[in-house]
Amino acid sequence: MNTTELSGCVIVAGMPGAGKTTVSGQAARLLPRAARVKADDLNEMILRGFVWGLGEPREEALRHRELCDRNLAALASNFIDYGFPVFLDQLAVDRAELDFLVGLMAPRPVRLVTLAPSIAVCQQRNATRDPDESWQFDGYHQLEADLRRDFGDVGWWFDTSELTPEQTAEQLLSEVAQRAPIL
Repeated sequence: MNTTELSGCVIVAGMPGAGKTTVSGQAARLLPRAARVKADDLNEMILRGFVWGLGEPREEALRHRELCDRNLAALASNFIDYGFPVFLDQLAVDRAELDFLVGLMAPRPVRLVTLAPSIAVCQQRNATRDPDESWQFDGYHQLEADLRRDFGDVGWWFDTSELTPEQTAEQLLSEVAQRAPIL
């Protein structure tokens, strides 16, 4: 694929430490024009009362996930409408959330790439992050099972265990059109 042909949105999903932020940023920088929209950046706008999307109380966590997804879709749609391909850095936790995001961005093209290095690689990457960027997370096995159940047949399940972030971004750009059909 000619990387200048990419349009619409590529949702870059995966577990904590999978490389969503690093890879989506590097992929965007390789294109002549592109944007990265990060769920974490939008969540950080809530200065009081934030509840992590997998946190408690569950009802409030779900409200925060919906708010974040609505904001992500609106911002991504604005960039797309002005000719910027978007790499959306988000941990969509289930198929319902993915379908909700895709629906919010309709009729714009949306693809899903789930970065899927091994759990050990994710844990190692998370452990070596800057303390402000690392997650205290011990649910890798359950999250991987959930992601495989919900996204195993959707988009591109991309094992990046043996790749550098640069190699991952380059391969993502060169293969996304063939491996991640428009949802």
